[in-house]
Amino acid sequence: MVDRPHRLDSWQPRLASKARLRWDKVEKQYMLVFPEAALMLNPTAAEVLKLCDGDRSVPDIIDTLYEKFAETKREQIEEHVVELLTRIHDRGLLETESES
Repeated sequence: MVDRPHRLDSWQPRLASKARLRWDKVEKQYMLVFPEAALMLNPTAAEVLKLCDGDRSVPDIIDTLYEKFAETKREQIEEHVVELLTRIHDRGLLETESES
């Protein structure tokens, strides 16, 4: 399992200045674009990263997704959100308030 960031409840993630969320017209899916590389995102990952605006906390992001995808268990959403955000953060593509 991925290590979780400290103080997850107060973590307000936002994309790093070097990263951009872009719609790829050819592939018809979102990509996370950063210098000299890009990650193709599945629809779920794109939904999570769209909510990373620096204002919402991780629990706010999870709550928003749970409202949108109520057929999915909240615990499952939380696990996927935390894992994705941790991986993107570890790649230097996500920042928190304390890192600005």
